[in-house]
Amino acid sequence: MEKVKRRREIRNQMKVFQINTVCGVGSTGRITTDLYHVLEKEGHSCCIAYGRGRAPEDVDSFKMGSDFDVYYHTLCSRLTDGEGLFSKAATQRLVAKIKAYAPDIIHLHNIHGHYLNYPILFHFLKEYDRPVVWTLHDCWPFTGHCAHFDFIGCQFWQSGCHDCPQLSAYPQSYGIDHSRENFACKKQLFTSLRQLVLVTPSQWLADLVKKSFLGTYPVQVIHNGIDTTVFKPTPSDFRERYGLQDKKIILGVASPWTARKGLQDFIKLSKMLPEEWKIVLVGLSKKQLKTIPATITGIERTNNVQELAQIYTAADVFFNPTYEDNYPTTNLEAIACGTPVITYDTGGSPESAKKSRASVIINKGNYYKVLEWLNERIKPRYKDEKDILTIDRKQTMSMYTDVYRERLK
Repeated sequence: MEKVKRRREIRNQMKVFQINTVCGVGSTGRITTDLYHVLEKEGHSCCIAYGRGRAPEDVDSFKMGSDFDVYYHTLCSRLTDGEGLFSKAATQRLVAKIKAYAPDIIHLHNIHGHYLNYPILFHFLKEYDRPVVWTLHDCWPFTGHCAHFDFIGCQFWQSGCHDCPQLSAYPQSYGIDHSRENFACKKQLFTSLRQLVLVTPSQWLADLVKKSFLGTYPVQVIHNGIDTTVFKPTPSDFRERYGLQDKKIILGVASPWTARKGLQDFIKLSKMLPEEWKIVLVGLSKKQLKTIPATITGIERTNNVQELAQIYTAADVFFNPTYEDNYPTTNLEAIACGTPVITYDTGGSPESAKKSRASVIINKGNYYKVLEWLNERIKPRYKDEKDILTIDRKQTMSMYTDVYRERLK
């Protein structure tokens, strides 16, 4: 009878402990704080542990280690292909914090990023034996090295990684290949938990998980959401500031911009566009700003979401030529600002783009197809309130609390 009473109390007021690389910045960092505020509003308690940068002041947070710890982990990882096998002292501090906090639910996000020792963490989680929810934001948890493999079409992850063809990709290794050992270590540890449920932001990633060594665990799809009170049609003087008053704008947003994000496709497209069109890319590095052609207007990364909303609104079309992605929220942000989306049929990008009936999905690499849509079929402005409701973060975050309650029955 006392156990039943305790379970009811937990469901009414839960204690949740989240772990992620960052807190409050970037897509995964904002997801953790969005969820934090939803839990707080519902009367639950939450703490976020993170490894890099700073956290918002209004969040109960715990930074595991120092900047030096991250730099040291990064160096060791690159020398040994051992991402996630260092930061021992920082992870021991994390374990002590979890014990003191005594959460009912532990919610993992990205546990890579040169800040955490996953063997120490998972040995503790097995011993702690409380429900664990793990949101997979990429493929790293079930590969021997990489976070994504779509770009090169690698299939080693299904049977056992070896001879990794992507050692130079994140998390970068300088020629040493321990993908076989990493794969075996992850498989042993990540399948050792008794109470684990996996969450993916896209059906595409859920389908991959089911083919991996994590496939024995339940997988639930919870699409990422955005703050539609911020991302909405937002007038500004953006065009005037950049001298684009008489131009039609094709917008791209990413950070960082790489070949995998379609940077070269934008450069090629810029040479084919009619005079009245102009490409604007947000998220370029200082080095990239010096090398991009004059046919592209480049802007550095901004964490100012109001400014982003203004740029999305100023654009005539948002083009996302990603070659591998989980469930890009940039598509959602453009949709919420009323800007039509064109994206490649890769990863989970079509799933997020299809949240608007005005979106266009084209074959990967078929950037010249964009030209056929610019003047003839792209609507100047599109916003359907039913579409917006499906991408609001309040709706998606509430699904997590349902997952928590289900695990605590």
